[in-house]
Amino acid sequence: MTDDINNAFPLPPPLPPAVDRPRRFSGAGRRTAMAATTIGLLTGAFAGGFIVSHAATTPSPAATTPSTTTPATGTFHSNENATHESGESAAREAQENAGQVPTVP
Repeated sequence: MTDDINNAFPLPPPLPPAVDRPRRFSGAGRRTAMAATTIGLLTGAFAGGFIVSHAATTPSPAATTPSTTTPATGTFHSNENATHESGESAAREAQENAGQVPTVP
């Protein structure tokens, strides 16, 4: 009677021998690879935030240099209006009469 039960429910074939899976991430384990990736991402985020925050707070060289005004091209024409002339100094009037752009008040 036992033979009838064994024939009705045959045993499964034996399992193949265990094969080592190839290791990914150049031989490092999964946890080691995840830790290295996490540390790299955090370091990159910290460095990026540091650079961006310093770039936003450091004045640009163009803002710190004094601006020099260059005279407009063409000939200078002084304002000879009587009300304008009454408030001018003698040095400014002399520069205007010489055809120079006034540099004194």
